[in-house]
Amino acid sequence: MSNIPNKYIAVSYRLYVDGENGKEMVEEATTDKPFNFITGFGFALDAFEKNLQDTQKGNDFSFTLSKEEAYGDYDKAHVIDVDREIFTVNGKFDKENIYPEAIVPLQNEEGQRFYGKIVEIGEQKVKIDLNHPLAGEALHFEGKVLENRDATNEEVQKLIAHMSGGCSGGCGGNCGDCGEGCGNKGGCGGCGGGCH
Repeated sequence: MSNIPNKYIAVSYRLYVDGENGKEMVEEATTDKPFNFITGFGFALDAFEKNLQDTQKGNDFSFTLSKEEAYGDYDKAHVIDVDREIFTVNGKFDKENIYPEAIVPLQNEEGQRFYGKIVEIGEQKVKIDLNHPLAGEALHFEGKVLENRDATNEEVQKLIAHMSGGCSGGCGGNCGDCGEGCGNKGGCGGCGGGCH
């Protein structure tokens, strides 16, 4: 067990990726809805945590994570076809929630939860992209640290209880109003697996 204390960190930020015409903003966590998390639990990317753990409250930050430090390469093998019948409710296809570009919660045989993006709906199959929405991208963060302190025992215990199923969600941090994948429309990395 590590002797390094868990930190409670809250940040506002803008996240940019490299676009055809320069940097494009893909996500924003505002001061009203900051991204907050407790370090050491895997709710933020390791490199994101390392860049922020020693940044004091009130300080601005700007750093880039390579795609290797972020979500890796985009992998075409992670675009799969599944039987359309998986998405039936009471014998009818769930058109309300299953449509192209929709982000849907999924679960494998081992009970692991993750998100996928609906790419295409066919007569027999539904094509789903299981890559993280930011796979293949270098991530450019610019923001401000709103809080950086040792997490209290109560906060850590509450998070552990949450991770053990004490709450129906899976996000250990509050992803604010992000892009695709984290329940809050979030590209925050997806519930259960590492926001930034």
